Amino acid sequence: MQKVTLPVLNEIRARNEKFAVLTAYDFTFSRLLEQAQIEVVLVGDSLGNVIQGRDSTLPVTVEDMVYHTAAVKRGNGKSLLISDMPFMSYATVEQALYNASALMQAGAHMVKLEGGRWLAETVAALTERGIPVCGHIGLTPQSVHKMGGYKVQGRDEGAAAAMIADAVELQQAGADLMLVECIPSALGRDLRAALEIPLIGIGAGPDTDGQVLVLHDMLGISARLPSFSHNFLASQPSIAEALSAYGKAVRCGEFPAQEHCFD
Repeated sequence: MQKVTLPVLNEIRARNEKFAVLTAYDFTFSRLLEQAQIEVVLVGDSLGNVIQGRDSTLPVTVEDMVYHTAAVKRGNGKSLLISDMPFMSYATVEQALYNASALMQAGAHMVKLEGGRWLAETVAALTERGIPVCGHIGLTPQSVHKMGGYKVQGRDEGAAAAMIADAVELQQAGADLMLVECIPSALGRDLRAALEIPLIGIGAGPDTDGQVLVLHDMLGISARLPSFSHNFLASQPSIAEALSAYGKAVRCGEFPAQEHCFD
């Protein structure tokens, strides 16, 4: 696998091809993801759930993210590395700049922020200073209490239109990637059409440019397997083969299948 950069992802999108994304939190799995040719690795604040045993991502700190980002970076020199900015670490532009710089210095190539158009000023400030940004819209786990739980978003016409408007405004502010979580497949298709930057989906249907899963979910070792995920280890002889199978399934359009999507 060649070294994956933002121009590489844009070229994949321009060819109407797909790329694979997985989370990682340590050196060993990061190295396996590189060997499996997973194009993008996300150091997710989902580590709060699958590593720390929390019931949400909210307790995860910047220090946690810096530690895990550095470990993942040491295991992987080819995948594009995105690091989540945890809850309330970007409440102001000044906080965002300070905390994003810590993640970039730990080895991230890009930071990810959850939220809509209210983040436009922050996204612009980060990108102006050379920090690439991935937006995160739809179901945003850091807002789980405001949303009233982990629910599919954008099912009514007004909410769908607002989500597309959010995505476009974040793109205009300078976002280089967009991630959308738990939405109807038709909205995933509309979002992809509305954007010029690559769109990564999780529970967002088959039409996004990239697909992401939590590592522990796609290996079938999480306490609960989300309906939009699939246990790739069940049909493979090893973890390494399961990771490769996931990447191939995403690139050829076999994953997500209809049973992994929302209407």
